[in-house]
Amino acid sequence: MNTAGSAAEHGSAPQGMKPTLDFSGRRVLIAGGSKGIGRELALAFAGAGARVSVCARGLPGLQALQADAEAQGTPLHVAAADLAEIEQIGGWLQAAADALGGIDVLVNNATGYGMADDEDGWAASLQIDLMAAVRASRLALPWLRASDDACILNLSSIAAQQPRPGGAPYAAAKAALSHYTTSQALALAADRIRVNAIAPGSIEFADGLWARRRVEDPELYHGTLAKIPFGRFGHPREIADAALFLCSPLARWITGHVLNVDGGQVLMG
Repeated sequence: MNTAGSAAEHGSAPQGMKPTLDFSGRRVLIAGGSKGIGRELALAFAGAGARVSVCARGLPGLQALQADAEAQGTPLHVAAADLAEIEQIGGWLQAAADALGGIDVLVNNATGYGMADDEDGWAASLQIDLMAAVRASRLALPWLRASDDACILNLSSIAAQQPRPGGAPYAAAKAALSHYTTSQALALAADRIRVNAIAPGSIEFADGLWARRRVEDPELYHGTLAKIPFGRFGHPREIADAALFLCSPLARWITGHVLNVDGGQVLMG
């Protein structure tokens, strides 16, 4: 008689699984997704077969994203929501879960980009970069616990890892988000909910921060570029590719990890 028990009882890897980047049938929510990294996240998950809901504050950007996705044959659910307001976060989660039939993956991507060291800068970063992720994660738990393969992905930043003379509110909020990721991973491990984060380096896209700085502050732009060992800024799709991996069964034994996706930028200080 075998008294060792099953693999599942001992928490070992299920046998016969075929890990894949195919998200068919999975329900993915992206908080903050109308442009830049969020937009690419939405298109990447939808392109991989997921049912996707995206929220952002501005409805026109969401409608443009929705139209582009539908033109590619990947419909999206979108909703305008101010993620500084907990009631609006809860309203979006409920509407998305109703539309998609549940929640398997929550991606907290929104940023207030509070760079100024003043009350407005701190409020923007703490309310959006940190507390919106905390609140969305907490409110989504009933749906995530009902999922067979649930995970949360937070978008931090390499700015959280090294001191700089400017942007203290943004960096501090992202540092708190990175720490929250690891604490949350430990707290939710018993529920088999994985929690990870991506820390992007400097990412350039049309009408984004670095595209504007190329024109408005070329000295800063080229000084930053010189500190990226790969010799170029990153692209939103490169963050989305990492997100697909971390939210897929390929990463089923990874939790509590903050992954730098930065072309080696953080190595240069």
